[in-house]
Amino acid sequence: MRGDGFTLLDLFAGCGGMTRGFLDQGSFTSVGAVEIDRAAAATYAANFDPTGEHTHAGDIAGYTDVPRVDVVIGGPPCQGFSALGKRDPADVRNQLWREFVRVVRDSDARMFVFENVDRFAKTPEFQLLRQAASEDGELADFDTRVFRLNAADFGTPQKRIRTFVVGSRIGPVDEPRQTHAKASIGDLERWIDLRTSFLEGSVLLEPGVRETWLPESTVEFQGRAVPGTFKLRDLHITRNYDMKSETRYAHIRPGRGRFDLPEELQYPCWRRHTRGAGDVLGRLEWDEPAVTIRTEFFRPEKGRFLHPQWANGGEQVNRALTHAEAAVVQGFDDRHLWCGSKAEIARQIGNAVPPPLARSVADVVAARLAV
Repeated sequence: MRGDGFTLLDLFAGCGGMTRGFLDQGSFTSVGAVEIDRAAAATYAANFDPTGEHTHAGDIAGYTDVPRVDVVIGGPPCQGFSALGKRDPADVRNQLWREFVRVVRDSDARMFVFENVDRFAKTPEFQLLRQAASEDGELADFDTRVFRLNAADFGTPQKRIRTFVVGSRIGPVDEPRQTHAKASIGDLERWIDLRTSFLEGSVLLEPGVRETWLPESTVEFQGRAVPGTFKLRDLHITRNYDMKSETRYAHIRPGRGRFDLPEELQYPCWRRHTRGAGDVLGRLEWDEPAVTIRTEFFRPEKGRFLHPQWANGGEQVNRALTHAEAAVVQGFDDRHLWCGSKAEIARQIGNAVPPPLARSVADVVAARLAV
């Protein structure tokens, strides 16, 4: 521990959602990060490592100068585990947890936090990770606890379920304390909805956005120029939709999807599939959290990503979420800076760990470290 907090190393750091949550908790200092995507690494550095000296922008396999830290956190890429992917057991991304284990050992960390998609707990890799923490395993001296957490239960305006594996060499950790619920009960507040997040929160995002491109700006990161840095407001950008697309979107009611379309507006492939995929071309609801934000949230055909404003609530908004709205749904505020192209930043947003959820995990980690 440094004088200014417990030391933290973030692996597969992305844009820094997990680090943001841990730093917001108040007990941690970031001393390093590893991220192979250069734009995401630049975003991380812009927020937590202005000199770029502690951000390894490359393959984790080449990360050998590992610092001694109190905690290692990270979430290896989830595409190999995700229900949306091919779930190929041979997917190289499914093996990256082994590099996570290596760095935990090399860092002499007292604790680690491993995050992944909900279904990770049902994969062979999860069982191998648990074996690593069992007798004679690489992490045999760690007590591990597995938590299945919904981001909406911890103050994020999004229903996003994730698996966290928390390991500790200094005693078991408690389960993170839930702060919100579907309905207010006892000391639990009601889930944060989109109306509160977009129109009543600290960052006001008016629905009538017209800009379609990021501002022209570049920043140097480790000797190369990348687009950025952008503030949250700069990300409040939309796309140019054709008239037929807007006509389709206009038919979709809040909480509904493609089944609201008349037959003449159905895509030909949808006419043959009258079941399943109800969220496709779906519209969000003002008084509910969003569904899970993914990397292509800007394409309504990919899920329930249409703006919640419908005719009954005023001027109808027939577009997908902007990058800024998606970032707010993930729990980011206007402190966070962004680097990269529109597509790169969208990927960073969709892959991020919601900071409010990470902060709740950081609470129990800090409590154990402080004992």
